Amino acid sequence: MKLICAGKEEQVVGLHVIGEGADEMLQGFALAMKMGATKADFDSCVAIHPTAAEEFVTLFPWGLSTPETGAKVSPLNGAKAGEPSSLGPPATEL
Repeated sequence: MKLICAGKEEQVVGLHVIGEGADEMLQGFALAMKMGATKADFDSCVAIHPTAAEEFVTLFPWGLSTPETGAKVSPLNGAKAGEPSSLGPPATEL
């Protein structure tokens, strides 16, 4: 499993999973991504236990030495959604 985030808001821009039931897991997460979900949104979810999908909302950020994501804003909670910086300029600048 892999959760791919971009920008200082850590907007979720990709999700990878391989295994039994992967198709069912990705269906729900695709909606969250389409709505602009951030790592903070995923972190604030209550995991359904026991399921494999619970891993996506309890993932530890790779490459950080402390369990802090740094994601402080959530477009799903009313904050303005930012453009992921690794995907190029916002559409308004094109």
